[in-house]
Amino acid sequence: MRASQLPAVAGVLRQGLALVAFALAAPVWADAPHPWVTESPRLEKNAYFSNLKSGDVVDSPFVVKFGLSGIGIAAVSRPVAHTGHHHLMIDRELPLDFTQPLPFNDQYVHFGKGQMEAVVDLPAGPHAFRLVFADDKHIPNFVYSDVLNIEVRGPSGRNKAELTRPSVDILTPADGARLVPPFLLGLHASGFNVSHTDIKDDNTGHFRVKLQTAEGKTEVITLADGRTQVWLNPPPGTYSVGVELVSNAQPARSLGVAPSRRLTVSGR
Repeated sequence: MRASQLPAVAGVLRQGLALVAFALAAPVWADAPHPWVTESPRLEKNAYFSNLKSGDVVDSPFVVKFGLSGIGIAAVSRPVAHTGHHHLMIDRELPLDFTQPLPFNDQYVHFGKGQMEAVVDLPAGPHAFRLVFADDKHIPNFVYSDVLNIEVRGPSGRNKAELTRPSVDILTPADGARLVPPFLLGLHASGFNVSHTDIKDDNTGHFRVKLQTAEGKTEVITLADGRTQVWLNPPPGTYSVGVELVSNAQPARSLGVAPSRRLTVSGR
């Protein structure tokens, strides 16, 4: 190996060690919030786009929704261990140094309030997006998405305000789904901020899941650590699933409620 190659190799090793340290320091569930909550089969931590896929053609402006697995969201009001917030990179590669905070500019868009989506307005042509998750100091924590390549066809003539409607939604599974456990319950909030319950900012909340059995019993699962999805392993049966976004500042107040879904869970 040439001497000129040593700094690059050392940098790769430092980032690899930092990744291992992060994985060890942040268990998937330190304390499961309910007996029906289970580990992700893939034990993964990553970010992804929940409403777009590579190759999509869109008119501008348009909504980009952020998904997240294996870790929770927290606004930057105060540091909260094992959490972070989204950053949308537009036509940029991943940063080379994950020990430095991400810059603030039009190509590194920060969502430090705990937002789960953005309205983006771009000129016609190809564009590449990537999500990078980072802590309260905007230092990346090795949770990021694959590249999303899209084509902007042209202007839609729509106003950005038309595209933002406060709502709470269940992304998956579909209404009426028949499932073999464990299965993923994916959630989304538009027009609200999602954060660990240590964050008490206005318009900020956490998800609460209610599964009602055919016999009328209700099981409540609170995602207090700012998570936006959960793997479930309930007993076989038919369930009505409801989700609400509960205010962190006023726990008795519901910021929004998702339309309920009916699911049938079979034995393995």
